[in-house]
Amino acid sequence: MSTHQTRTPGWKLTRRRGTALILGGSLVLGLAACAIPDGPVTAGTRPNQPSAVTTPTYNPETDPARLALPLASVPAYRAATPDADGWTTNAMTDATGDFTWRVVDANGQPVKDYRPGDTVAFGDPQTYTQVPGVLVFRGNNARSAPAYGTAEVKDAKLQVAWTQDTGEVRGDGSYWPGAGWTGQPLLVHWPEATRKAMGYADEFTNDANFTEVIYPTFTGVIYRLDLATGKQTRAPIETGCGYKGTGSIDPRGYPLLYTGQGLNDMNGVNCPWQYRIFDLIQNKQVADWTGSDPAAPRKDWGAFDSSGLVNAASDTLIEPGENGLVYKAKLNATFDPAAKTVSVDPQLTRMEYRTPSSHKFGIESSAVAYRNLMFASDNDGNLICWDANTMSVVWVRDVGDDSDASMVLEQTPDGVFLYHGNTLDKRTPGSGAAQVTNLRKINALTGQLVWEYTVPTLNDQPNNGGLLATPLLGTGEISDLIIFNVSKTSSLTQGDMVALDRKTGALVWKRHLRRYSWSSPVQITSTTGKAYGIVTDSGGTMHLFDPNTGADLSTLSLGKNTEASPAVYGNMIVVASYARRIWGIKIS
Repeated sequence: MSTHQTRTPGWKLTRRRGTALILGGSLVLGLAACAIPDGPVTAGTRPNQPSAVTTPTYNPETDPARLALPLASVPAYRAATPDADGWTTNAMTDATGDFTWRVVDANGQPVKDYRPGDTVAFGDPQTYTQVPGVLVFRGNNARSAPAYGTAEVKDAKLQVAWTQDTGEVRGDGSYWPGAGWTGQPLLVHWPEATRKAMGYADEFTNDANFTEVIYPTFTGVIYRLDLATGKQTRAPIETGCGYKGTGSIDPRGYPLLYTGQGLNDMNGVNCPWQYRIFDLIQNKQVADWTGSDPAAPRKDWGAFDSSGLVNAASDTLIEPGENGLVYKAKLNATFDPAAKTVSVDPQLTRMEYRTPSSHKFGIESSAVAYRNLMFASDNDGNLICWDANTMSVVWVRDVGDDSDASMVLEQTPDGVFLYHGNTLDKRTPGSGAAQVTNLRKINALTGQLVWEYTVPTLNDQPNNGGLLATPLLGTGEISDLIIFNVSKTSSLTQGDMVALDRKTGALVWKRHLRRYSWSSPVQITSTTGKAYGIVTDSGGTMHLFDPNTGADLSTLSLGKNTEASPAVYGNMIVVASYARRIWGIKIS
């Protein structure tokens, strides 16, 4: 059996991320997972394997004023003066040419002498949220925590605990069932006062163990489910406009959901692009801004796939857009549990930038943050670092091709580093460029390359090969590893997971997948400290694997292509698949 989407004559496609298509007027879906084993695991060396598992220490500081780095102390920073149109120019990192940026108003006019308000600076990733759970894509500002807590693992088996049926939508010659890339659910353990304010049934309000699943989906329906049972906790929020990326819950525990629209054609009905904010007490949208922004350099596409980061101390949201703007929103958010009210009134600051390769514009990846420095990669092959306070660009590196996967950030005594990889988009056959995915470690403060590992990759327009999954930054017994999940390597249907030594970039193991994957791998840590890995693939298989070796321990069919990324809370794994279903999976 095969999950390859065969292209027939006359096929039409104008969609973005996703792999289920309508081709030549007929529906082609990823087929159910087959009982065909994956390819062999190739072993390398492991020189830096930890000899003992230690609990990492971290700085609990959360005061932005003390966390913010003076830009002059950042090695890559170079002072510059804006021109008459507000553009400031500096040199690219390790490349010829310059990059420019400016702050603009709602009409695209330069904001002269922009002066920030409250200081925006993020603390250690372990301090990102004030409530338990996975409240944003990959859990924190480093995108390094897609799982919360530990799991009691005895048998290393996966079983379905519950399912929730979802719908489907067609548009732009494509078919969107369930949830897709990046499509991670949000898992939040609300405090008692919030549970009482929310309007749940007593079985949830009075349950101290209650954890809620909040899941925006392709059809524009936002599901609210009980993690333990899959029961609906509140009526779904039906917005009528679809979501592809991952939303964010306010990390202060405020009942606010932030999520960007990813589809604008819903069964032939146009949905104007919006970034949306929802009041989870009233269960309705209460604020928004348009993706069809007059200030945007990209006029034809206004989606928001990026999962916004909220800086709790400064009451600020950072959200890159696919329209070529980076937004900073002063939220003016308040929450009164006793009065059972929450409010928000976002005030926007916009930043635009250009480089020698800027042509398409737009950021699909979710930003990572180290203190006041933010990082994201874009559709034109730029990796940018900007200051969340002044909204000035600090450095830009040309990474050679479109980069959609969100990076992961690592803080060590030796420095601060980004792990990045590209898709294969601009480097088409015949372009003269190497058909490879470049997996890289980059110094976050200088933009300089630390090491690089290449994986041969096939270009398959418009559903790219390469790295679409955020890499897994190992902890505990795999704290020496960074695990990448690369799609469409040896064929258009297959892929490879690659585990590299974080210090050297040397291969530790490589696992061939018979069905490629866009889903981000997740580490589950048992109560004994043993590490397990979870990844799903385009054949609809969820793999429970040993991240020390790459070998499967158990598998489970989720019916069809599962390109969304799972989130984990304790023993429970949640993810949606193209089988038009949200799955609650228990690891035992």
